[in-house]
Amino acid sequence: MTRTLVSLAITAVLAVAANPVSAQTARPQPAAQPAASGASQLVLNNSTRILTTLESRRAEFTRDRAALNRFIDNEFKQMFDRDYAARLVLGRHARGSSDTDIKLFADALTENLMSRYGASLLGFNTQLRVRIKSETALPGNRGVRVASEMLRQGGEPIPVDYLLRRVGGQWQVFDVMVEGVSFVQTFRNQFDNPLSQRGIRAVAAELKSGKIQANAN
Repeated sequence: MTRTLVSLAITAVLAVAANPVSAQTARPQPAAQPAASGASQLVLNNSTRILTTLESRRAEFTRDRAALNRFIDNEFKQMFDRDYAARLVLGRHARGSSDTDIKLFADALTENLMSRYGASLLGFNTQLRVRIKSETALPGNRGVRVASEMLRQGGEPIPVDYLLRRVGGQWQVFDVMVEGVSFVQTFRNQFDNPLSQRGIRAVAAELKSGKIQANAN
């Protein structure tokens, strides 16, 4: 996984799908891990489960794209704090904006990513092992950063860091960093000018219609 994308959550998965690595023969199994907290364990368990599910249901998802979309959507809902992530993507444009407009943008961005990258998961290498490297607190009590690696035979590990915060007593991902690149920052840079020129509702409508595309590369 490079995410889900934006996003584990599927942002992480989608991001990896945009930058696939070569397939291997071994089924994905978790590598030896240091002692993990709830956040680290969530990343490990869900990363491994997503890889395993994509492999075991690849034929089904190839025949039934609706089933693939349901799987992706369910992962987003379970693991990704997309409204908070949307606020971070919007940055200064979120100031004074209503929760309704934030949600409108969050939903449009998610749908756009699913439409653009969802099918590419079918060709994604699921034969990887997940290793948790460390967990550190974020400044300002904002949550934690879980550093992980995707291990592959014959290639360098792919570093994937997840930023998580507590929401209703549960850990949720709000940003994914692949090889040091934040997808929140990537999308913030991409949409800054359109948001300045046309505002949140117009940009959300363009994302939803496909007039503009979220670019996770």
